[in-house]
Amino acid sequence: MKLWEKGIPTDKQIEQFTVGNDRELDLVLAKYDALGSIAHAKMLGQIGLLTSEETTSLVDALNEIIADVVIGNFEIEDSFEDVHSKIEYLLTVKLGDAGKKIHTARSRNDQVLVDVHLYLKDELKAIKEQVKTLFDLLMESADKHQNVLLPGYTHLQIAMPSSFGMWFSAYAESLIDDVTMLNAALKIVDQNPLGSAAGYGSSFPINRTFTTEELGFETLKFNAVAAQMSRGKAEKTVAFAMSSVAATLSKFAMDVCLYMSQNFDFISLPAHLTTGSSIMPHKKNPDVFELIRGKCNKIQALPYEITLITNNLPSGYHRDLQLLKEGLFPAIQNLKACLDIAIFSVKDITVKDNILKDKKYDYLFTVDTLNEMVVAGMPFRDAYKAVAEELEAGTYKSPKETKHTHEGSINNLCLADIKQKMENAF
Repeated sequence: MKLWEKGIPTDKQIEQFTVGNDRELDLVLAKYDALGSIAHAKMLGQIGLLTSEETTSLVDALNEIIADVVIGNFEIEDSFEDVHSKIEYLLTVKLGDAGKKIHTARSRNDQVLVDVHLYLKDELKAIKEQVKTLFDLLMESADKHQNVLLPGYTHLQIAMPSSFGMWFSAYAESLIDDVTMLNAALKIVDQNPLGSAAGYGSSFPINRTFTTEELGFETLKFNAVAAQMSRGKAEKTVAFAMSSVAATLSKFAMDVCLYMSQNFDFISLPAHLTTGSSIMPHKKNPDVFELIRGKCNKIQALPYEITLITNNLPSGYHRDLQLLKEGLFPAIQNLKACLDIAIFSVKDITVKDNILKDKKYDYLFTVDTLNEMVVAGMPFRDAYKAVAEELEAGTYKSPKETKHTHEGSINNLCLADIKQKMENAF
């Protein structure tokens, strides 16, 4: 029996269309649904709507459900509409009337809201930890290879000298911005919506402060309508934060694919990180990084998918919001998988020494040369023209070394400052 059923049978085709794959997606929420119900049961006991015996029995039964979820012994059969109805059914079968009381002062609207908020909190924290691990590995590589020079490009044309220290630490520092985005998303989901019921509160004398503290939320989403409006807004904010991480990973993966190609030949990957060809025996393809790039580009489309689902909805609950799980939940696992494989792979990137010995990279140092002329007293525009004339005449001599001193430059990477910056953000 559905939680909203009134004795009138539901058309099977309608049921199949409206439920869709929600049962499968709800499996990831099962633990959080039980945790929310534990806090709700304790609160109902506190205000006298449950006896102490009913509260204890409900909490014990819900903890048993969580244990089953953890070991993979929980499922939502086709006879149930969602995780909420399955858990209420289990409680009713086990406890009788006490199980029937668990939905007092609650709607599935705030029930799924609290489930999603708790789930997103955990996943954001896990992603942050992965980002920090990747940051540490990139910084180790930056420190190890900080003196190995690398061509820098603009417009995919040879531009100015860089280094592997600069390259690795650039992506590391970019991850700090991503952590800032994750922190913002975490701040938004760390607000308790439980007690907002269907979006307009309840006439029961519930204690929302109690459930906020019980569930470990930083604060309440006080206004019941605002709590309901957080459905969609929370998911979109998380999607933008994930998109930020994905953009960094995708750009890094593209660099790896480019730098590994024979035309660049700046880095190499060990055999276990490459794949072959069914027809070309010489091929060593960077499939891992190509898939990171593709998966992360797909993740960057997620905020716009969520926007298109939610942007013309008025306040209050609408069934459209159910569709948010279809894009967001798999994207979270894809991002975590991309971070895992990046962490696994980065430490095995081998950099090439003496790249700049190739004469085609001599022009990398033209700006350094004209800057030295300026320091010696020549106006910048005259120095620019003088170097350009040398290039045109074929008489330019490349110094093949750098003498940069400012913060964040090739010879002053400020690695300790970048590490501290991440600590502050984290």
